Amino acid sequence: MRVPFIDLAAQQAEIAHEVLPVWERLFATAGFIGGEQVDGFEREYAEFIGVGYCVGVGNGTDAVELALRAAGVRPGDEVIIPVNTFIATAEAVSRIGAVPVFVDVDPEYLLMDPAAVEDAITPLTRAIVPVHLYGQTAPMDVLLMLAERHGLVIVEDAAQSQGAFSTAGRAGALGRVAATSFYPGKNLGAAGDAGAVLTDDPAVADFVRNLGGHGSSVKYVHDRVGMNSRLDAVQAVVLRAKLRRLDGWNVARRAAAARYAELLADVPGVHLPTVRPGNEDVWHLYVVQVDERDRVLAELGAAGVGAGIHYPTPLHLTAAYGDLGYQQGQFPVAESAADRILSLPMFPHLTAEQQRYIVSALAEATTVAGIVQ
Repeated sequence: MRVPFIDLAAQQAEIAHEVLPVWERLFATAGFIGGEQVDGFEREYAEFIGVGYCVGVGNGTDAVELALRAAGVRPGDEVIIPVNTFIATAEAVSRIGAVPVFVDVDPEYLLMDPAAVEDAITPLTRAIVPVHLYGQTAPMDVLLMLAERHGLVIVEDAAQSQGAFSTAGRAGALGRVAATSFYPGKNLGAAGDAGAVLTDDPAVADFVRNLGGHGSSVKYVHDRVGMNSRLDAVQAVVLRAKLRRLDGWNVARRAAAARYAELLADVPGVHLPTVRPGNEDVWHLYVVQVDERDRVLAELGAAGVGAGIHYPTPLHLTAAYGDLGYQQGQFPVAESAADRILSLPMFPHLTAEQQRYIVSALAEATTVAGIVQ
């Protein structure tokens, strides 16, 4: 048996009968930029998240940058982000000319550590970017109080949490503004790059739409130097069809996560993920921890099991951010986890038979790697 890390073809097959006729009409009219499909998706996704406004943009990295700019982040400002995240979170800060300030994560959930955030705040700090990692909501109850006490703005990176809840509310609706990605592998993925900015503030929504449209709200009238970042209608058609299924697909992910927990309960040497109290996880990723991770990953690959690492190098140790002066050992939780984390296949159409095979292959891999004697 071969099991992919994610089966996007199964998703596309499920929605093809809805998407293809709309695409045909769209191509016939050549209405690719803006229009009813984009408007419809923005309205529907805003309603799904529970915010007043959704502005579709070109990709998730642009979404974070636009959200930060709308929140008032300027060159020279400091923005606190977790060191265990995809580099796009930091890139968005850097593209503004602001300074990413990295903090460690907690050892149990690998989410942003509020105590580390408080220690990192300086007079130059402007914003905190909690990353709702792996499908779990960051500890927003604590972070929101922390931000209010210090006069900071919260900009959520909600790219991995579409549909996730916490005691504070739904991910993407908890800060002043949030960014998300619709990269194909996300819980809600397009057929290419796409993203969105979410907010209850009409001024923020207007600013993002203006800046993402070349700084223009009226054709050829440019209020500021902007950028070109817009959700196109081709992607909006796909996203609308998938959005109608997202709740059901997230239920399927939760069922797959529960099945993993049951199947892996008797497999020694594998540390299972846990859900933070009050969270309703949407399991964008199912991340276990094992010793000799690289050897285990190689054995899984040889057995036909697609697995991954999210993420192999904490951001402070990447060459891209070497000039910030961070040192190895500065963020021990993230650094330790980076050597042990292993993402198993996770997608809505994952079958029980596939999971049994994955767990069997993982048990064999840990034995071969010498974790279990």
